[in-house]
Amino acid sequence: MNEYTLPIFYGVFVGVLARLFMLKTDYRQYPTYLHGKIIHIALGFIAAGLGTIAVPAIMEKEFTAITFLTLAASQFREVRNMERNTLSELDQYELVPRGSTYIEGIAIAFESRNYLVIFTSLFVTLAYLIFGFWMALVMTVVCFIISKVLMSGGTLKDIVDIQYVKPHFDGAGLYVDDIYIMNIGIPEKRELVLKYGMGFILTPKSFDARTTIANIGQRQAILHDVSTALGVNRDAGEPSLVPLAKRNLEDGRVGVFVLPQKHDLDIAIRVISNVPTLENAIRMPTESKANRKGEKKRWF
Repeated sequence: MNEYTLPIFYGVFVGVLARLFMLKTDYRQYPTYLHGKIIHIALGFIAAGLGTIAVPAIMEKEFTAITFLTLAASQFREVRNMERNTLSELDQYELVPRGSTYIEGIAIAFESRNYLVIFTSLFVTLAYLIFGFWMALVMTVVCFIISKVLMSGGTLKDIVDIQYVKPHFDGAGLYVDDIYIMNIGIPEKRELVLKYGMGFILTPKSFDARTTIANIGQRQAILHDVSTALGVNRDAGEPSLVPLAKRNLEDGRVGVFVLPQKHDLDIAIRVISNVPTLENAIRMPTESKANRKGEKKRWF
């Protein structure tokens, strides 16, 4: 044992602990339990080791060892590709798919969390070597708080108001409030829709939110999460029973139509409220220079 042994062990331990802290299997059952979690814990161990070893390498002036961090970046980029490919293959067999935008968001999250593990191990080990164990303990708490903040993104309840509206028919046309969803010509299917269907109106709180929920990937994420949490009353080859989300082109409201197996209004609203706002779907047109100049002209 030498002066680096305990800091290295502690840095690796905290890094793996951070990955466990950020690894969560929820109602969507991803990552899968147990083998999916083992893969990510193993990658977390590698990331923790790389972040920890970087500090003693710098102190011993072994600067070539830092090149391992570049290898880590390429390796964890492959983690994103692995997740993307796996989820894309699985998505073909979902009754209500996640969609490419949702899948890309999940893949980016898994890659970025390995980088968080590297930084956590690096800063904790550095604090241990320079200031001692107690400062490393403080740094551990700080890193966990930062990780918690960075891994918790926005949700739909932050940008929309959610209201339940019973679906209805006007002839063969299915509507949620005044938003047209689709045409169902078979009377038996219309009866099923009226019996099991639920409708929701998402009203954007701002112009930016209006543009964000217009994204098809964001709308597909809503349908997938609700169908995963409450089930779906359909089987393959039944296009008339597919959950859909359509826009009102005038005011940007989105009508959501689902056919859940569990008809629980409170849970449905809670699930929609907690659907993540996908990073790839977020748009901020009000931040553009053209809009800002327009606002200035109106003031003067």
